[in-house]
Amino acid sequence: MKPLRYGMMLYALACAACSLEPVYQTPVMPVPVAYKGATELWQRAQPSDTLSRGDWWLRYDDPTLNQLISRLDAANIDLTIAVAHFEEANAYAEQAHAGLFPTITAGAYTTRNRQSDTRALRSSTQPDDYGDNALGMTLGYELDLWGRVRSLAKAGQAGAQAAAADMESIRLSLRAELADDYLALRILDNKAKLLADEVESYSNAVTLTQNRFLGEIDSALNVSRAKAQLATTQERLSENSAERALYEHAIATLIGESASTYSIAPVVMELHLPDIPLELPATILQRRPDIAAAERRLAEANAQIGVTKAAFYPTINLAATGGYESTYQPGLLSAPNLFWSIGPNALLTLFDAGRRTAVVAQAQAAFDAAGGQYRLTVLRAFQEVEDNLSLLNELYKESVALNDAVLETNHSLNLAMNLYRAGAVSYLDVVSAQTLAQQAEFDALNVQKRRLQASIGLIRALGGGWSSSQKNDSQNSASK
Repeated sequence: MKPLRYGMMLYALACAACSLEPVYQTPVMPVPVAYKGATELWQRAQPSDTLSRGDWWLRYDDPTLNQLISRLDAANIDLTIAVAHFEEANAYAEQAHAGLFPTITAGAYTTRNRQSDTRALRSSTQPDDYGDNALGMTLGYELDLWGRVRSLAKAGQAGAQAAAADMESIRLSLRAELADDYLALRILDNKAKLLADEVESYSNAVTLTQNRFLGEIDSALNVSRAKAQLATTQERLSENSAERALYEHAIATLIGESASTYSIAPVVMELHLPDIPLELPATILQRRPDIAAAERRLAEANAQIGVTKAAFYPTINLAATGGYESTYQPGLLSAPNLFWSIGPNALLTLFDAGRRTAVVAQAQAAFDAAGGQYRLTVLRAFQEVEDNLSLLNELYKESVALNDAVLETNHSLNLAMNLYRAGAVSYLDVVSAQTLAQQAEFDALNVQKRRLQASIGLIRALGGGWSSSQKNDSQNSASK
């Protein structure tokens, strides 16, 4: 019973063991009371008006975009790699957690042996040939008096949680990139319709100037101007098609398709800017997966400090071995053949020329770096929110002015064309009015594109509806 009592005493010591890792606290960051860019255009989100958990793209109300996002989630290569990295980190966490429990192994062997007649110290009564049969089990357990194993387990868990947040960051970035590319492609479809209408209008203008020239009402110079205007617009239409092809190829790669075979049918459609609810700035600390990943890596680095400090203390293991051994297989499990051994062993490094001290310093430096990275990630998150809020506010004002400009330039073009037909102005006035009208319409579409991109940027900066409570959900879904 003495070995059992000793084992129980050592186990009690392990249960009451200390931990050498520093007390972990998430760094306190200065959080603004409100976003500076949240003007009268933005209303604070109500409890029923928050971004949905991950389904932010539904606010753009586009079935094609919804379908593309689903295909991205199922087939994107970058996302597949991110899931594999998470599974790797999760497996490491499970390995570290297993160190909290005893390791039990079982073994058996049966051999037939012959010893040398001239073996040193051989007795004359020993047989030349003999059998050796054994069956036994071994238990090994590190008594975690200094918290080394527990710190390793905590570090592994924090690393897995960071990998889960990394995976969600990549998923959010890929979804935002896909939405950005898709909406830009639809803007190009609208531009193509505008250019096609202008090509038709300029073709009619060429016919008009040619007829007037044949009737000796107009000059060859105006005919040349009309043809130049038509050719320039046709060139812009071709350039628009080339730019659209690039976005189409990018979308194909994002959803795991070959750019050579994938295509999206052109559609002229009205694109709506979604309402984006703003919560209090403090919620961004839970909403952004990159912030969660940075915080978890800081916790992981803190736990690693405890691991390195434990190296200054002895490693104590409890080992127990037992089984049966006999020269004959029959009767192997009888009481006389029983053997066992139990007891602790300790190992302490007495001199290493400062190696352990350097390892602790390295772990502390890694913790400081992780703390700096966390602070930087938080600050950049607030900057990205403010950047996109400012963009949306200013682009809204610009869009209002451009909409007025489109109306006025089209009105001027109609007046110039009517006056030209009446012979009151030259065709140069028509060309000038056409150029202004075309530029205003293109500027309006470009501002619409930038507003849509800024809205995606704002959603991404707010975390896309993700929350830190989803880390475990991400772990579960990725492991299935």
